[in-house]
Amino acid sequence: MSPFSLAGKTALVTGASRGIGLAIARAMREAGAEVVLASRSKEKLEALAAEIGGPDGRCRALELDIADPESIKRAAAEVGDIDILANVAGMNIRGRAEDYTQEQYDRIMQTNLHGLFQLTQLIGKKMIVRAQGGKIINIGSFTTFTGLPWVSVYAMTKGAVGQLTKVLAAEWACHNIQVNCIAPGFILTDLNRAMWQSEAMDSWRKGIQAIDRLGCPEDISPLAVFLAAPGSNYITGQVIAVDGGATTTAKWPVATPNT
Repeated sequence: MSPFSLAGKTALVTGASRGIGLAIARAMREAGAEVVLASRSKEKLEALAAEIGGPDGRCRALELDIADPESIKRAAAEVGDIDILANVAGMNIRGRAEDYTQEQYDRIMQTNLHGLFQLTQLIGKKMIVRAQGGKIINIGSFTTFTGLPWVSVYAMTKGAVGQLTKVLAAEWACHNIQVNCIAPGFILTDLNRAMWQSEAMDSWRKGIQAIDRLGCPEDISPLAVFLAAPGSNYITGQVIAVDGGATTTAKWPVATPNT
């Protein structure tokens, strides 16, 4: 079998109705997996499943609200056997740390961390009982590595996801389950498109990363496929930045070293 093939595997992708989740779902289906698309938008997911599944229909929709513990329990019970779990669903509310309301705090925490843990716990138990190994890919953030203003609660959740990745990798290695985390940088999606229309924002970004463009969801999906495939069987507990160099590079604001 090709080290990059997902043939014979079933992948559950949360947050699959758009953006990074949808790109990962498409890529995993193209790599041969049967894909379960999960999000709150069941009607939209069914249309996407029909499109992505192709003639053999190996794609299905699953209603899941990652912010609702009961929805998570129902989805985990209904989904069947899963070989690959891609935890993509998440959200953010930007603001000054002193201004977050309790409601905003709880919503971000439940969506990005508590719900992710609950679903991973339930699917992980199934993988352990089934005893055929598994792959778990969490979507973190480059804020796992660096401080950025106005995302304090979001950064807390993504930092925790990075550490959870390492702990689960240690705990579940004996069950042949590899757990890794992708930490995207500035990825252009419908959720942040308006922010990047600002000339000041784009100019700032250009100075802090080597690759001079915003990322796109398709920059994330190939790594997710690799981390789900046999070629990554000796990789676990890693938090891998896909950020154009934002966490490791910077640029001078001049054209030549002698300017």
